[in-house]
Amino acid sequence: MNKQIKKKKAPAAIGPYSQAVEANGMVFASGQLPIDPTTGAFAEGGVKEQTRQSLTNAKHILEEAGTDLQHVVKTTVFLSDMADFAAMNEVYAEFFSQPFPARSAVAVKTLPKNALVEVECIAVK
Repeated sequence: MNKQIKKKKAPAAIGPYSQAVEANGMVFASGQLPIDPTTGAFAEGGVKEQTRQSLTNAKHILEEAGTDLQHVVKTTVFLSDMADFAAMNEVYAEFFSQPFPARSAVAVKTLPKNALVEVECIAVK
């Protein structure tokens, strides 16, 4: 049986999906936009600030599920512009340490609400 995860320290889902779902000891966190849950607005600044907010949101959701970023085994990073890869990667490295999770990073045409970045995670408990 799947368990839905909800955390008020992260933005609520903006559609018919869960912030995260736990199943068989794994936590599947939906893509996190760089929305500050206290203001409902994007983190001010560029891709670095947006990456930091997206990963902070993911961190809070994983903690609510009883795990953390150190237990993330896979991430997917969606960028609106691959030219932002190095800046995103610099902030990403502040949140993860060896052994780093497996990762895909892709550029997409448009992200919801015209975000510069979105990050999803899979973690173990």
